[in-house]
Amino acid sequence: MRYWWVNQNQTHRQEIGGGYLWSPKRNASGARNPYYEFMREIAPGDLVFSFVETRIIAIGTVTTYCYESPKPTEFGATGLNWEAIGWRVHVSFTPLSNRIRPREHMDLLRRLIPPRYSPLQTSGAGIQSVYLTELSEPFANTLIGLIGPEASLIAGRVREVDPRAAIQTLPTELELWERHIEAGIESDSLIPETQREALITARRGQGLFKQRVSKIESHCRITRVSNTAHLRASHCKPWRDSNNEERLNGENGLLLTPTIDHLFDRGFIGFEDTGELIISPVADQHSLNRMGVATDHTINVGPFSNGQKHFLEFHRNSVLLRAVR
Repeated sequence: MRYWWVNQNQTHRQEIGGGYLWSPKRNASGARNPYYEFMREIAPGDLVFSFVETRIIAIGTVTTYCYESPKPTEFGATGLNWEAIGWRVHVSFTPLSNRIRPREHMDLLRRLIPPRYSPLQTSGAGIQSVYLTELSEPFANTLIGLIGPEASLIAGRVREVDPRAAIQTLPTELELWERHIEAGIESDSLIPETQREALITARRGQGLFKQRVSKIESHCRITRVSNTAHLRASHCKPWRDSNNEERLNGENGLLLTPTIDHLFDRGFIGFEDTGELIISPVADQHSLNRMGVATDHTINVGPFSNGQKHFLEFHRNSVLLRAVR
């Protein structure tokens, strides 16, 4: 279990009430932001302290891994400069009756403030630029002690959570987002009918897209299965993020068995340009081994084309659940 601190001044009503965290992927300038990148590390069974204005007002239990999601419509005018697509994770929040003000307890907390990515100034004031950041176990336990029995009860329940039991199907928001894009394609009279059909079947890794990928790939890179009846064409740059040309570009695909496709699409695995398999730190290694992904040694799946490398870079930066720290 890991511990997190989230500053929710602008969006606490929507996020706590809706049971989630949401952040953009990048700053308005397009630069990486470590406090958004942390969303890629969060995992089921983690504990989140919600800080609003000057107080900790709720504690949340993380129930899913992070995934791509459009900015929530309920944000309204909040965050007008934020990207339209960001990171979302489900969190079950419990509002607190004892809403402590950290600045009143800096005699205990000051020595626990980390040198990097701290949520607080040494005075106890919050840092405006921080969204999500990790807390050390001593820091978290001190907060739990200050809040009292209600926090201890929540933390106790979290410690009983088995992350392997939090098997997440395709999130509803993600499915609705893709269906919205699909509906737009179906109704676009400027796209020829045959191309519309090809674009829609490409979402499921079939049709023309699979034919084009099959000219480049002959088998699943992990399981070595070569019978195309058992393979689907998986987008490196997800269908939902791609333009129409990219959705049908064979170099934007790999032939994968359904379980490997799930791991790749959800960001539990990825690939370096050299062919080396990347395993996300949030992936459950026991499950990976059972699904045919060995975790006890380095795996190299072979070279990629220059076009594939281009799309795999997007996957590493925007899908893979791994933060550069």
